Amino acid sequence: MDQLKRERLEAKGGKIGTATEFLELTPEEAALVEIKLALSRNLKVRRQNLMTQTELATKIHSSQPRIAHAENGDASVSIELLIRAMLATGATPQDIGQIIASVQG
Repeated sequence: MDQLKRERLEAKGGKIGTATEFLELTPEEAALVEIKLALSRNLKVRRQNLMTQTELATKIHSSQPRIAHAENGDASVSIELLIRAMLATGATPQDIGQIIASVQG
């Protein structure tokens, strides 16, 4: 957001902050969100190079829409599903650990 827009918003009583502040997330909740987003982004990149969403869904006994939700960071997707999908794309536990460890939280 540019400075002029920020000043106008604040002059009208608006508040500038982060999503974490707005949602009043604890540090643990914010870290969990960041981990899930990192796994989702990585899953999408890995899967696109290997197979379709439908193929991945079949491989892990899920559905194509569920894979789409997983790749887009939908909050309803469990970490378990993300990890199962990552493993099905050939990721190792070490790969998954590195993704989680790279999260700034």
